[in-house]
Amino acid sequence: MTAPPGPGRPPLAGGATGAQSLRPLLDTVLTALTTGAKERGGPLPPGGPDTVTARVTAALGDVLPDHGTGPHEALTTLVRTLAAGAADPAEPLCAAHLHCPPLAVATAADLAATALNPSLDSWDQAPAASAIEALLTRTLAAEFYDTPHADALVTTGGTEANQLALLLARERHGPHLTVLHGANAHHSIPRAAWLLGLPPATSLPTPTGTLDPATLAEALATTPGPTLVTATAGTTDAGLIDPLPHIADLCDRHGADLHIDAAYGGPLALSPTHRHKLAGLGRAHSLTVDLHKLGWQPVAAGLLVVPDTALLTPLAHQADYLNATDDTEAGLPDLLGRSLRTTRRPDALKIAATLRALGRDGLVDLIDHTCALAHQLARLLDAHPRFELHAPPTISTVLFRPTHATDEDIATLRRTLLHQGRAVLGRTRADGRLWLKATLLNPHTTARDLDTLITLLEGSTRR
Repeated sequence: MTAPPGPGRPPLAGGATGAQSLRPLLDTVLTALTTGAKERGGPLPPGGPDTVTARVTAALGDVLPDHGTGPHEALTTLVRTLAAGAADPAEPLCAAHLHCPPLAVATAADLAATALNPSLDSWDQAPAASAIEALLTRTLAAEFYDTPHADALVTTGGTEANQLALLLARERHGPHLTVLHGANAHHSIPRAAWLLGLPPATSLPTPTGTLDPATLAEALATTPGPTLVTATAGTTDAGLIDPLPHIADLCDRHGADLHIDAAYGGPLALSPTHRHKLAGLGRAHSLTVDLHKLGWQPVAAGLLVVPDTALLTPLAHQADYLNATDDTEAGLPDLLGRSLRTTRRPDALKIAATLRALGRDGLVDLIDHTCALAHQLARLLDAHPRFELHAPPTISTVLFRPTHATDEDIATLRRTLLHQGRAVLGRTRADGRLWLKATLLNPHTTARDLDTLITLLEGSTRR
């Protein structure tokens, strides 16, 4: 039994009495979330950075007071302030980034993980959590690779997964490995090469937004020594997918390894409607997949997926206080080779809870519906005389711009909407021009919400 707290000591979240201590605090948090959202009144707070900072400063006052205010006042003040000043991806007009609204079931599961606080660096800190993670990673890996021993590591997101992929390739081929990537690749690819002490990564031009096989073929033909090609399945600017089968063919022909960053597009593999877009995905030596994008998980929920667990061998590490050899030989699972991190949250729990709650059909419905919303928005914009559509969406990102607007007009329009707190849209360059970007990841967005966005933009462009 857990001992009761001493006089004046705050209660803990775990133990036999932890839930009793949490329950009234959760009521306070939920009330503060509701109040803050009403105060915000839209997708983000109006006024811009200075106004938000001033409000936060005034609300918090002394961040470290001499005497505490008590848990209910502290939670009311801080959670209400956070919610009132949030860019809330659950608001349909908050659609700038690959920043999804998390599902309630995943968020609730994450609370349990936080309360129990397992750390996945040794079995004796996370007995059940380590077993859940092992079952989950093998199950998800099998969705991407039709191989007997496919495996996956849970990461903090695409950046960590890409870094791990380059690290594993370096360990296979040595420090003179050349990394080739399209200019459309995520910035973490060249950064990972720098962090790992590899030669500077070579960026290949992608004037059409995707990696041209002819450009890659020329680069492979003139690149000496071992090479890793990184392709993208879901670019951050437009959600485009590189021609994966052609790229895989070229890698086979030239003896190059292939890593595919499918952080955004990877979950399309679950959908019978959309998985054809990822043909060739299973030919990669490694994949990056994020479920805090098109998977509706709270941050963080990334994966590095490989076709065979043996490919993860270079990550093996030994620290006697965590995975002593005799403990491992006696059957205690060795978890240190499952990440470069030591202390590590059980992020697998929220993913597993989501999969169990929704099932394959429920998750596929969210994916298909979200992609359909993007196509609906694209059709509305394309038919509107005041807007120009860049191209039909590949996943759920829509690029558009007001007709006859200059790049300066577009940048100013976006910032004006942000300062007014009325809409959160992204920006990107394509074809030498600046475009507004709507990244639809909210499966609760309705046709009326899309009409509201267009009406808002139309009014703003008239002004």
